[in-house]
Amino acid sequence: SFQVYIIQVSVGNHQWTVKHRYSDFHDLHEKLVSEKKIDKNLLPPKKIIGKNSKSLVEKRQRELEIYLQTLLLKFPVTAPKVLSHFLHFHLYVS
Repeated sequence: SFQVYIIQVSVGNHQWTVKHRYSDFHDLHEKLVSEKKIDKNLLPPKKIIGKNSKSLVEKRQRELEIYLQTLLLKFPVTAPKVLSHFLHFHLYVS
């Protein structure tokens, strides 16, 4: 089994929901580290033991939210294509 994290995205008057597994965040992070020189330690670490416990899921949800907010602060004008795609900007913002 795996956990899906629900992300509420808001840009101007547009709001939508995106769902991703931790592995999707990891893939995004690897691309950003290599392409944009993002700090490799920015992404919360993967946990193996008790990975589906409610407290761990809630903690990781908060950490992933901080992770995304930090990325968006690093790119205030134009988000990298890989981040825009991850957040589905191409579907909702013209």
